[in-house]
Amino acid sequence: MSTTADALIIGGGVHGASLAFHLAERGVKAIVLERKTVAAGATGRSSGLVRMHYDLEIESRLAWVSFQYFINWNERVGGDCGFTRTGFIQLVPPELEEHLKANVAMHQRIGIPALLITADDVKRLAPHYRVDDFNIAAYEPESGYADPTATATAFLNAARERGARLIQECTVTGIRVASGKVIGVETSQGDFSAPIVVNAAGAWAADIAKMAGVTLPVDTWRHDVMFVQRPTEMGPGHPTVIDNILSMYFRPETGRLTLVGLEDDNPIGESPEGYTDRARPGFVERAIERITRRVPILERGAVHSHHGGYDGISPDQRPILGQIGPEGFYVQCGFSGTGFKISPAVGACMAELILDGKATTVDISSLAPQRFERGELIRGEHPYGDIWH
Repeated sequence: MSTTADALIIGGGVHGASLAFHLAERGVKAIVLERKTVAAGATGRSSGLVRMHYDLEIESRLAWVSFQYFINWNERVGGDCGFTRTGFIQLVPPELEEHLKANVAMHQRIGIPALLITADDVKRLAPHYRVDDFNIAAYEPESGYADPTATATAFLNAARERGARLIQECTVTGIRVASGKVIGVETSQGDFSAPIVVNAAGAWAADIAKMAGVTLPVDTWRHDVMFVQRPTEMGPGHPTVIDNILSMYFRPETGRLTLVGLEDDNPIGESPEGYTDRARPGFVERAIERITRRVPILERGAVHSHHGGYDGISPDQRPILGQIGPEGFYVQCGFSGTGFKISPAVGACMAELILDGKATTVDISSLAPQRFERGELIRGEHPYGDIWH
């Protein structure tokens, strides 16, 4: 006998959790089917940056709406997301300074607290940073990072309080379709029936889509990070940075640690079941070389730990959001490593799309999966190039 729900969400990461919460707020009883445990995939390996700086307006709008959740989490959702304000700095090479200026102007038009600052300003904010290879930077004084696992857990706890269910250790093995409509899924824990099925399966999204007869252009993408123990003279913290000059990002972490990730040499197309308890060979050496070029004092630091993770990546490195294939089948995937910070708004928008036929919190129609069939890859008006290369 099949278990019945209003909607089935495949994937217990932060995006599946956010959607479950927003559907539950609308009175929709959803069941979240998670193959392992909450945040076991990309969410649990996310670096957790919370910032609004993008070169694409729709992503900045999604991040700005989401920011209101992070800074008012207990009131809006309940529980704790672990948001920590550090300030955020975006660095670009001098040849992209006009793009930086245009993007900051776009952010300001949206209402984001963002401003242009000089290299000298960066030095005052972060005395240990090297600043001789750029002239200006973008600065968001209110931004920072949050705890992705805590965020997903809080969303799911709030959703369950409103009637949602979470079933862990539940692998989806098939999607049931009749007369061109989804009617449920088959899993390792039995059959589930619902007229709505949402694929929020991250690095496994393409495999899930195939079960519905859909070819989804999302591949797997591996990303490694390293944690460095900072020397005491660096102080208790520092601003979070995306450094397009050195293809790197870094942020502080509790325990006087700094998280470091690289934006280049990230393998695409590997199995998402790959070994992630440690970073790939050679990563730590590259990351040390990169971070000590920007923050020379970290030469006196020590490597604390490192690990890897897998996410789904789309051809234009932008999210894939919308209905595709059988009626009632939706995709919420392809976040390409930058999806955590927009997860609250995406969940709200997808709930609106599913229930009302259109998202009104932010218009996400340009992120629909059909854009790939039309050959309409998304690029920002003032792009910095691909995030990952």
